[in-house]
Amino acid sequence: MGTADVEAVWRIESARIVAALTRFTGDFGLAEDAAQEAVAEALVSWPLTSPANPAGWLMATARRRAIDAIRRRTALHDRYTLLAADPVVDEDIDPDRIDDDILALMFVSCHPVLSPEARVALTLRVVGGLSTEQIARAFLVPVPTVQARITRAKKTIAAAGVPFELPPAGERRERLGGVLSVVYVIFTEGSTATSGDRLLRPGVAYEAIRLARTLAALQPDEPEVHGLLALCELTAARFPARTGPDGSPILLADQDRRRWDFSAVRRGLAALAKASARGLGPYGLQAAIAAAHASAPSVEATDWDRIVVLYEALGRVAPSPVVELNWAVAVAMASGPAQALAMVDELIALDRLPGSHLVPTVRGELLARLGRRPEARAELELAARLCTNQRERSVLLRKAAALG
Repeated sequence: MGTADVEAVWRIESARIVAALTRFTGDFGLAEDAAQEAVAEALVSWPLTSPANPAGWLMATARRRAIDAIRRRTALHDRYTLLAADPVVDEDIDPDRIDDDILALMFVSCHPVLSPEARVALTLRVVGGLSTEQIARAFLVPVPTVQARITRAKKTIAAAGVPFELPPAGERRERLGGVLSVVYVIFTEGSTATSGDRLLRPGVAYEAIRLARTLAALQPDEPEVHGLLALCELTAARFPARTGPDGSPILLADQDRRRWDFSAVRRGLAALAKASARGLGPYGLQAAIAAAHASAPSVEATDWDRIVVLYEALGRVAPSPVVELNWAVAVAMASGPAQALAMVDELIALDRLPGSHLVPTVRGELLARLGRRPEARAELELAARLCTNQRERSVLLRKAAALG
């Protein structure tokens, strides 16, 4: 077994191993460090001797590393004695508790005491099994920055005395929103990169979908978990048609819908049906909007009136300037650009999205549809200056140039 085999086993089993070790030791940072040491040992030993049970080997090795670390902490001698007395077996994972362990791990990684950036980095590291190098590449930040975020996150969790346990039932739903938001941020970065020379980072987006599926399996009675999974699946279904062979963006109106991933559409619609059981929340409403696009044969045949209503509902349950901007786009498609332009101008007057390229992008499109070409060109050029993604910027500049 080579490096690729070790990486594959780690990606599949890392959350189980770290979660089980954290429960055994009561120390989140120690568990993650011990698991990483086990992986390092596997990279050396597996090419020479392939274990019959790779996951069990990693678990047993990581647990020995954890015991060695505790052993060195004389103040924790009693805990070491307790752990050492518990025999290590080849498959040392309690199947009756592992699901709750992974869910607890996600809640710890997304704890409110951590900064948003730390939550994302820690979740991808300990739940997703990504290396610091992979996380750094995904978010276009230096590796030391990611390492520092993860180190600070573990120290913060230890200093705050965050227990490795599921929050009480009364708090779980409130805390679940934070977990969902982390998964959503990861997916959003993969589906439309905020910077760099690529529009999509599919690996990041699919990792978020994997996390959302895990949450849906562990929390099957939470509609918003299924809503987020539906939103991710339905959005990712369009990935194959969103870029050309050279990576250049293809707008929705120009996409070859035959290239959409209809198996992802079916999975998304199934998740949306589960989310609808008790009424749609913010993620479910966004998924319903994505479903309206996924079920339409073309932009012209899209049920824009329904999308307007869905955005109006979304604006009530989860108001934000981005929702208002997207609502204006839907109004433009359903009722014409004049009414939508008034909505966008109100956003500008209230300074709701300062510094964002999205507002001048939409305003430029609306002005172009109204025949106000010089103003439209100026707005699109402004949007290009504000945009930090090179692929999106090139599209904006082409649109501006086409206006003469």
